[in-house]
Amino acid sequence: MKKILIANRGEIAIRVMSTARKMGIKTVAVYSAADRNAPHVRYADEAVYIGEAPSNQSYLRGDKIIEVAKSLKADAIHPGYGFLSENADFAEEVERNGLIFIGPKSKAIRMMGSKLAAKEAVKQYNIPMVPGIDEAITDVAKAKSIAKEIGFPILIKASAGGGGKGMRIVEKEKDLESQMKRAISEATSAFGDGSVFIEKYVTSPRHVEIQVMADSHGNILYFFERECSVQRRHQKVVEEAPSAILSPELRKEMGIAATKVAESCDYLGAGTVEFLMDADLNFYFLEMNTRLQVEHPVSELITGVDLVELQIRVARGEALPMKQEDLKINGHAIELRVYAEDPLNDFLPSVGKLEKYRLPVGEGIRVDNGFEEGMDVPIYYDPMLSKLITYGKSREEAIELMIEAIDDYEVKGVMTTLPFGRFVCEHEAFRSGNFDTHFVKNYYSPEMLQKNTEEEARIAAVIALKQYFKDQKVLRIPNN
Repeated sequence: MKKILIANRGEIAIRVMSTARKMGIKTVAVYSAADRNAPHVRYADEAVYIGEAPSNQSYLRGDKIIEVAKSLKADAIHPGYGFLSENADFAEEVERNGLIFIGPKSKAIRMMGSKLAAKEAVKQYNIPMVPGIDEAITDVAKAKSIAKEIGFPILIKASAGGGGKGMRIVEKEKDLESQMKRAISEATSAFGDGSVFIEKYVTSPRHVEIQVMADSHGNILYFFERECSVQRRHQKVVEEAPSAILSPELRKEMGIAATKVAESCDYLGAGTVEFLMDADLNFYFLEMNTRLQVEHPVSELITGVDLVELQIRVARGEALPMKQEDLKINGHAIELRVYAEDPLNDFLPSVGKLEKYRLPVGEGIRVDNGFEEGMDVPIYYDPMLSKLITYGKSREEAIELMIEAIDDYEVKGVMTTLPFGRFVCEHEAFRSGNFDTHFVKNYYSPEMLQKNTEEEARIAAVIALKQYFKDQKVLRIPNN
């Protein structure tokens, strides 16, 4: 494999390119009109314009991407995450054109892309699942009888869904019909598929996922867990590894369960098996993401492996260079997704020009970044600027370093999730490890963040004033 096309943009494109460069592999970037001057374009060995700013005219044009790869004699395509990364048709088309898709086979993507098909596949492996019905329904009467059987509260979920779309929590029977209609309508418009299923709603759930990697020689390894319970709108904002609540026994049990999920769909490459965990530490299979995850850096830091390098090696047909017993957890890592969003205004996107953009540096600080000072944040794509990751010998050390790194990260021109990240790291619930996916709902409000910010500004002003008076008392000797 001498040349890879990265079918993505921003920080993940640069992340993949940096590993390829380290391995002596040439890289090809693709870009839209909005990304003409983006750092990933300059970072690559070659770059090709593929269309207008909207992603359906550029980054989602699989046909154009394959055409570019062939014309520049690339051997493989790495999809990153988002865009075409979990598109089974694209993976199939890449291989049909004699190129290597750096990811799983289309069959696994297809199977795990449908929550119902995924549940069906893993059922025979005795993996715990949330009580519910494992078939798609649209019939309200049937939904009512299932709900009575498993007991309220229940969760209505879109079969083809993700990112919280087509998802409704129903506390009482009287709300079931209206919420089901809404879920079906939302799922239809978001995914073109209105089928939903029903399962018991796990109260106080934690979101714990296991990183797996499988090669074509029958080896499937797990690279331990990531805790991803701090979310807004069902999407992760703060992730860490390892989880503060897993015992070594539970970690092993979940790791083995995750490898069985990978086995159930004949998996190849990097994937993540997501579990829900209840207050009694029972875990239930949620879904499998058939790609590299946004939060993969925290797993890399605690295991000392380069997951992108392993992806490339597996895609080349090599066996994984380590065994399960070789993998050990060393230290603790935390990641904050730095979005151009306004945490004081319901996390709505905050687009504009990055008038000032300075990244924190130092030991134990990693920033996977896709922007630079003077750039505009485009409205067309996910508003993530970068991922800020800190690593320490202990969880406490990683948290303190994250607070320092947030303070040293300078952004002017757009609002970001940096103040929210600081709020999380300073909150007692997070620091104690006693939190769940309702962290934002239970503890966060814009008013509290505003209050925190104002208090910090007041303290800073008092310190500055004290220093000023102190300086006034110092005898100044005039220069002659």
